[in-house]
Amino acid sequence: MAVEEWFAARTSTGEQWSRWRLAELKGETTVSVVVPAQNEAPTVGAIIAALRRELVEEVPLVDELVVVDSESCDDTAVVAHRAGARVVRQEAVLSHLGNQPGKGEALWKSLLVTDGDIVVFIDADLREFDAQFAVGLLGPLLTDQGIAFVKGFYDRPLTDGETVLPAGGGRVTELVARPLLNLHWPSLAYFVQPLAGEYAGRRRLLEQIPFVSSYGVEIAMLIDVLEMAGLDAMAQVDLGTRQHRNSSDAALGRMAAQVYLALL
Repeated sequence: MAVEEWFAARTSTGEQWSRWRLAELKGETTVSVVVPAQNEAPTVGAIIAALRRELVEEVPLVDELVVVDSESCDDTAVVAHRAGARVVRQEAVLSHLGNQPGKGEALWKSLLVTDGDIVVFIDADLREFDAQFAVGLLGPLLTDQGIAFVKGFYDRPLTDGETVLPAGGGRVTELVARPLLNLHWPSLAYFVQPLAGEYAGRRRLLEQIPFVSSYGVEIAMLIDVLEMAGLDAMAQVDLGTRQHRNSSDAALGRMAAQVYLALL
């Protein structure tokens, strides 16, 4: 019952949040948006351009826009810079500590090169990106000081290159992540997308939790936030539809293994 009550009280939709109203409520709070990227030149430019145009120039909601480039072999860094982001090379941050492969390293190191009181993370492979994603994630944090972490969720179309199904993406989520959370961390059972790459948190919380270096970073973060801040400090936002590059079965198998190892 407590989890059901949490779901009713802490679940909102991205469209219900007004970017203009949030900019007014923001006050002295600063916001950083971080986009971790590896070989995402085809999509990262549109994401950065939309965020800069709509949430930096048109509405003063985002103070800092940073792309952490994870040793890309394509023009990701050039495209992101031209679109208006500050680009940081992952391997150049805390280089004396080495450079672990995996998304978690980029997310963790981003805290060293940003200053925002609130940090928003958005994946770099999104297609038809809507800047309202960031607005929705910021809504609960800027209107309720008791909330410290916000997770996005959405419908995930599945494409085989020819046909697009309205749902069917997120196979690792449904087959691995959610069943294991339901069994071992039932307080997190009502998080619709525990592996979502779009989420936001207060810096004071993010700097206290570990970041798993592999694709298990999102599910590990969810558990660590629960144990450190409690369920009532967490919220989720329905962001609508998320379109991105679907992974092969082989890649999903590797991702599932990393998620399971993080849970263990």
